[in-house]
Amino acid sequence: MKRVIVLLPLLLILSGCSGNWGWYVVDPTTTNGANNLRFMATGAYNTILMSLTAIIISVIVGLLVALPGLSEKKAWRAFNRTYVEIVRAVPILVLILWVYYGLPQLSGITLNVFWAGVFALALSDSAFQAEIFRAGIQSISKGQY
Repeated sequence: MKRVIVLLPLLLILSGCSGNWGWYVVDPTTTNGANNLRFMATGAYNTILMSLTAIIISVIVGLLVALPGLSEKKAWRAFNRTYVEIVRAVPILVLILWVYYGLPQLSGITLNVFWAGVFALALSDSAFQAEIFRAGIQSISKGQY
């Protein structure tokens, strides 16, 4: 952390002295700048929409996956633990690549870029949500519910 605090101002000073800020890339008075701003605004909108959609799906799926983890039956708990441990261990970038490129090869299901991203994010986040729900429910003593 100390390195970041020291190196960040140094980087800003060096960039400012050399004049490499490159604001012309997003200058709205030029054609390229206006197009770049429009392109970045569309990307920001799609990112927010993808994130919100994935969050809603992952909360629902996470709750459905957490409930078997609370069961008395070992098979249900094993399903919960297997899903949570495997999906949480896979990096999100690997999941995104697998869903976008691997899923069509294995199943023939082709998703567009938006839904492939939503599915991969929801898959990853649902494992984390499942663990949060399961731990939260188990932390409540039997007399409180």
